Amino acid sequence: MGADTGGGTESGHIGAPDTCVPGDAGGVGDAAGAVKDGSVTRPTVITTCHVMESGSRSPQDRDIYNDGYADRVSLPEWAPDGVDVTVPNAARVYDYGLGGYHNFAVDREFAEQLISAWPGILQVAHTNRAYLGRVVRWLAAQGVRQFLDIGSGIPTRGNVHEVVQAIDPDARVVYVDVDDVAVSHGQAILAGNRYAAAIGGDLRHPAGILGHERVRALIDFDRPVAVLLVAVLHFLGDEDDPPKLVRELTEALVPGSYVAVSHFTAVDDLGHEHEQVTKLYDRTPTSVRTRNPKQVAGILAGLELVEPGVVPITSWHPDPEEPAEHEQRSVLGAVGRKPE
Repeated sequence: MGADTGGGTESGHIGAPDTCVPGDAGGVGDAAGAVKDGSVTRPTVITTCHVMESGSRSPQDRDIYNDGYADRVSLPEWAPDGVDVTVPNAARVYDYGLGGYHNFAVDREFAEQLISAWPGILQVAHTNRAYLGRVVRWLAAQGVRQFLDIGSGIPTRGNVHEVVQAIDPDARVVYVDVDDVAVSHGQAILAGNRYAAAIGGDLRHPAGILGHERVRALIDFDRPVAVLLVAVLHFLGDEDDPPKLVRELTEALVPGSYVAVSHFTAVDDLGHEHEQVTKLYDRTPTSVRTRNPKQVAGILAGLELVEPGVVPITSWHPDPEEPAEHEQRSVLGAVGRKPE
């Protein structure tokens, strides 16, 4: 599970056309009930769905036609026009894993396949989210007040702007994602927040992100900026040259700026589970790559690694006031500072 960086699409069918009438939240949400999977509350579907009879139609329905015939799914109001609900999307799968409800049946089905292959993957999603919060608070303590969150995924609990604006209401945050659902929902929840925005963008094209009008309007590149690349780089292949992409981003930053990353890594005694998860993602537009600590450090080449360096995310500045987390060895975390 992780945020989405981009990629193509594949065709397919959800199955029988259905109309999903949400419960209080509209799909999968915090109030959806609890199914314990280890120490993590497992998301539970609270939608009510029924099959639409042939010819049944409401003027409010937004239709999706699969290969030209009347397989039709009624989309919720938050879904942007043209969204592909036939292929699982990394951002929406991650949203489901965190207990969010901005996901579709195809995403939930894929997430359940991941959980079956590796029950511990739910813990990965939650510890990664906790790591993000610690990173943002640490960066704010260093005086950083501008954040560019690339591959941000769908906003859910513990958003970057919520964390940092609780410290300083004037802090600036721009969320960037390639997924239309992530961008659309981000824009909706940020309406009225003058210092935060959500835009469409692809990590593989840094210039398009750095030059975006909303980024230029909110982020002052003459002052330190924190670029967050959390749970996104493992969706890039070596052919995408992640070190080069990070260099292009950091070239636009002043000294004293930071880049924070988290990245999926191989663990010997979880080899079978990791292999199954990788094979599942290979069937989607966003394959997953593992990288070792040396490779993750290489992505941040030219930056000064903040102590304790490249470590499992649960070992990166754990909060002494929070309950101790079960060690998460499958995801590495690191923060680099641009030197003077």
